[in-house]
Amino acid sequence: MRNTAIGVTAIAVLAGLATAGPAPAAPAPSAESKPAKSASVHGEGRISYIESIDHDIRFTIHAEQKPFTRPLPPKAPQGLSTDAVGTLKISHTLPGGAKGWAEAQVDCLVTSHRTATMTAIVTKSNVEEVGARLGISVQQGAKGEPDRLGFSWGVVNVDPGNVDENGQLVRPQAGTCMAPAPFTTVIKGGFKVVHAEITKSPTQPEAAIRRG
Repeated sequence: MRNTAIGVTAIAVLAGLATAGPAPAAPAPSAESKPAKSASVHGEGRISYIESIDHDIRFTIHAEQKPFTRPLPPKAPQGLSTDAVGTLKISHTLPGGAKGWAEAQVDCLVTSHRTATMTAIVTKSNVEEVGARLGISVQQGAKGEPDRLGFSWGVVNVDPGNVDENGQLVRPQAGTCMAPAPFTTVIKGGFKVVHAEITKSPTQPEAAIRRG
């Protein structure tokens, strides 16, 4: 109908029945034309951990969700809506000066308001096995509250029925985006969580998300 109205006005001007006015304003961009927001977590922080209260433990996280970028054939050949990229760095300095550290590549990220869980695959470390998947959770504190962080080792993620040759409980590898609640407090620095709803694949078969 808009094109028809413009056509009628043009005919009227040519016939001398009306004067040409200013060109019509361009339509405002619709919400659909705006780029979709991506879930992300960025920041650096030192935590207070009850089991190592006098240790200097720090996390640096730069993660962004990139849906359907990590194919998982045969069940999820397009990947998952929670696929992500980015880096995770961890340092743990003991009172005597000994230091453990790890660097990892983020492979999964999911958010909910001010909270995020993610996993990352270890690429370099002097304490973790290369190829291990680590789970991290972050909660950005509300106004006046500290941020919080959790991780998939220490007091969580053990298999009670499985011990190693030294009688120690075995720590299973974390699945994608699997991390505990953020059970430690960030005492220096902080993290910014940007939430975005996950995207459903229109072609991914239902069987791909069933257990087993």
